Amino acid sequence: MITIVVTINILISVILLYVAWRVWLLKRSFMNLKNAFNTASRNSHAVLSTLPNFLYARQKVIKNLRQRNQGLESQFQKSTQALSILLIVSRLWRRRGQ
Repeated sequence: MITIVVTINILISVILLYVAWRVWLLKRSFMNLKNAFNTASRNSHAVLSTLPNFLYARQKVIKNLRQRNQGLESQFQKSTQALSILLIVSRLWRRRGQ
């Protein structure tokens, strides 16, 4: 009778040891997952905290480029008008010369 009780106790102990080992593995997996999330959170915070200043600086650059582009567009229109006038004058000059 004592051997049966001892055998059952050993069997229960082995089963509980296995369960404890699996719980420890699960806890370790959760800790690794927590560490990965914390690292991702720190990295994303580091990137996103500098984003507003970066975007503001880029908006200024884009605004300056647009203003410069407007000036170049007006110069381009004036030069195409001047070239068109020169082309018309040269055609008229050729016709007169014939």
